[in-house]
Amino acid sequence: MQYYDTGWISIVFTIMLVGFVLYNIQRAKKTSGSLYIRRIPGLNAIDEAIGRATEMGRPVLMVPGLGPLNAVSIQALNIFAHVTGTAARFGTPIRLCCGNAPVYTVAQEIISDVYTREGYPDRFHSDSVQFLSDRQFAFATAVSGMIHREKVAAAFLLGEFFAESLIFAETANSVGAIQVAGSVQNTQTPFFIAACDYVLISDEFYAASAYLSREPVLVGSLVGQDWIKVAMMASVVLGSAMNSFELSAVKQKEEKVVEMVPLKVDPGMSAGTARKETVTQLTEPRTKRADELTTYRIFTPEAPPKPTRQERPPKEEEAAPAEGGSV
Repeated sequence: MQYYDTGWISIVFTIMLVGFVLYNIQRAKKTSGSLYIRRIPGLNAIDEAIGRATEMGRPVLMVPGLGPLNAVSIQALNIFAHVTGTAARFGTPIRLCCGNAPVYTVAQEIISDVYTREGYPDRFHSDSVQFLSDRQFAFATAVSGMIHREKVAAAFLLGEFFAESLIFAETANSVGAIQVAGSVQNTQTPFFIAACDYVLISDEFYAASAYLSREPVLVGSLVGQDWIKVAMMASVVLGSAMNSFELSAVKQKEEKVVEMVPLKVDPGMSAGTARKETVTQLTEPRTKRADELTTYRIFTPEAPPKPTRQERPPKEEEAAPAEGGSV
């Protein structure tokens, strides 16, 4: 019965997606994650921004937004872990500002592990990761004040941002910092584009982990998803072409005409009795309706048949007691 809810076309695309992902994961494992991923300028600018901060002796600012601990925040922290690893090797101080308590706790552990993995655990300080405030504009004010006081040379604004996005971008721009920004909130992306140097748009934010780490599973999943996107776009183009062709085709319409023909009067029949005859007449050709197109039938499955209710046969009445017997 699941077919009637979703249609077979969604099942086909799901199977294709799983197949593409698994196939490309195997390819990525064989090539050590060297599958082609298009260049993302915002991620390529990470080394440039950290190098500038190192030359100027100023810290690197990272803000994962005000969102809760979810996939977006974890993705931002993964990018910040890569930034921190590069900064640790050059001895560049970092400032990771959090506005959510669970995000702050996880960020502290991730950044501490990065310094230990790079072999510089002594360079991790208590002010490397800070919890400022869980109030939106109190957090915005605290981050802006830190940008002005420490004159950060690079700012990475990645995560869920709201009305404070332009405050951060304009403040960092006023001190001459290189800014790499990205948000899953479509309403804030235009502000980042207007005020920041590099912006991760849409899927670029989610592709960052695979782009930076070159982990075979992540790279294979990313390439497999791109393949299914190409397949879906091709199906849209093919479906549009089929619709255009079928709508331009003509179809002959059949119409049933009912005529009343008088019957011969018989002795046992009243005089006004008549007989109905059905005659099929072909009318002028017409174009197809929308519900007659192939794509409509594919994407609009038929409704499931209604279950029929079977009436139970009535129970046979018990035999009446014999006459003269006890009741």
